[in-house]
Amino acid sequence: MSQRSRSRTVPVCALLLAPLAAAAAGCGGPSSDPLAAKPYDASGQISFGGVEEGRKVDPDKPLEVTAKGDGSRITDVTATDAAGRYVRGELRPDGSRWRSTAPLAAGAHYTVRVSTENRHGRQGRRTIGFDTAPTDGKLRVSFGPDSGTYGVGQPITAELSEAVRDASARAVVERALKVQSRPAVQGSWHWVNNRTLHYRPREYWPTHATIDVRSALEGVKVGGGLYGGSSKPLKLRTGERIEAVTDAVTHQMTVRREGKEIRRIPVTTGKPGFDTRNGVKVVLAREAFVRMRGTSIGIPAGSADSYDLPVYWATRVTWSGEYVHAAPWSVGSQGYANVSHGCTGMSTANAKWFFDTIHVGDIVKVVGTGGETMTPFGNGFGDWNLTWTEWQEGSALAQTRPDGSGPADAARLRPEV
Repeated sequence: MSQRSRSRTVPVCALLLAPLAAAAAGCGGPSSDPLAAKPYDASGQISFGGVEEGRKVDPDKPLEVTAKGDGSRITDVTATDAAGRYVRGELRPDGSRWRSTAPLAAGAHYTVRVSTENRHGRQGRRTIGFDTAPTDGKLRVSFGPDSGTYGVGQPITAELSEAVRDASARAVVERALKVQSRPAVQGSWHWVNNRTLHYRPREYWPTHATIDVRSALEGVKVGGGLYGGSSKPLKLRTGERIEAVTDAVTHQMTVRREGKEIRRIPVTTGKPGFDTRNGVKVVLAREAFVRMRGTSIGIPAGSADSYDLPVYWATRVTWSGEYVHAAPWSVGSQGYANVSHGCTGMSTANAKWFFDTIHVGDIVKVVGTGGETMTPFGNGFGDWNLTWTEWQEGSALAQTRPDGSGPADAARLRPEV
C-alpha cells in the first residue's frame, strides 16, 4: 500500500502525482539496475487472505497479502475501489505481510496491485480483482484507525456501509457517532463525502489521552427506510506530542517533543517545479525500505532524470508518495539547497533517528516552499489545514436549528462526492 516522493547531477526524491502511483514513489538518478527489467508474474510468491475465486469478500474483515517465505518479499501494495479510492494499509518492515488498516466498503469492486522482489532482487507483479459482499440494508460504521497508540495529530475516521446524502439523515448519523476523550476536548465530525466522516479536536489531541469512539445507531431510523446496525467501538491512546517542522527557506527541520527542541536536521526539499507541499501533514506509515522509480511520475526510463533506487528509513506523509527519508546522494545540498522532486531528504543517520523517533499520527509541517498547501482529504490527513470554522462547516450538526428540529441550511453541507 503503499492503502494509495525527490540538482540534476544527483539522484532526487519524487512527489507522485496520483494516489495510484503511490506504489512507486521515486528517488534516484540514472540506473542500469536489473530491477528495471520487465516484472515477472509473482502469483506463486504471494497469497491473499480471505479472497477466494467466485466468492464475495467479507467487507468487515481486513485484506491481507502475505509472502510465501521463499526468500521473496512484498515491496508495495495498492488497493483501490472502482472510484479510485485508496485503501490504507501497513506493510511489515521485512516485507512478509501487508494488511489493510481501513475498512472495505460493502457491495464494491476492488483492484489490488502487489509489487515483490525475489531473493535475487528481481521485481515481480501480481494484480487481482474481487467484489465485497453487499450490506444487509442496515447502516453500519467502521471506525479508524486500528486500536492502538498514535501521535496527537491522528484524526478519527468513520466509513459508512451505505451512502447518506440527505442533510437530515446526516444529522441523525452524526448525533449517534460518539467520541469521548480523557482529558476532554472540543471536537467535531466533518463529512468528507456521503460515506466518510473525519473527527478532530479544535487543537491537537492532548498527550497521553484516551479516546473512546462508538456508534449509537443500532435500531435508529436514519431515513428512507434505512436503519442503523451494530458497529464495533474503537479505543485509541495518544503518546507524546512530537512535531517536525521543515523550513524550505533555511533548509532545516526542527523536531520538538512536548514543545522542546530535541534535534535540528539539515534537509533538502523539492526544487522549483517539484515543490514540496506546504502545510500540516500527519505521519501515515513508517517504511524501512521503499523502491522508488522516476517512471512513477512520468520520467521516461533511460532519460537524464530517470532513477530506480532503494530508499531507506522512509516516513510516509501522503499516499501519493511524499516521504521524509534517507537521501545520501544529496548530503552536499542538505542545509543549503532544495534539489529533490518533492520529498524531504536527509542523511542516513538523521533519517534513521527520525524513523525511530516519529510515530504514526505525529505531525510533520512544511513551510516556505513555492508549492501548494496540502489538501485536507484524499492524499493522507491534511485535516489540520482547515481552520476550526472551516472544519465545523462540514458538520451536519453545525447546520441544525437551535431546537434540534433539523438542518437550518442544508445547502451549506459539503456536496456529495
